[in-house]
Amino acid sequence: MFEINGIAYASEKSNKISITDAKVTDHLMMIVTFSGGEKRVFDASVLTGSAFKPLEDDAIFSNFKIMHGVITWMNDEIDCAPEYIYEHSFEYEDNTSPIAM
Repeated sequence: MFEINGIAYASEKSNKISITDAKVTDHLMMIVTFSGGEKRVFDASVLTGSAFKPLEDDAIFSNFKIMHGVITWMNDEIDCAPEYIYEHSFEYEDNTSPIAM
């Protein structure tokens, strides 16, 4: 048994991946930070089907929150497993380092 944020769980705690931060960069694109500190680029156009159709609206896509390590939209009506986002994302290289002079 273990507890997270006041919620008791009967099973053993796993080392599942979770999302700690995300930033929308473009239409259906975001940079996602995972629990291990790794940042990756996620193209949400891979989320197909009627359940994900509302995300095509930039206002809805940009209005996400992270609940218990999972990105959710529309008051938790839409979500996507962090493992899926990780598997369908790409390495992110931050090229914004200052230029040495």
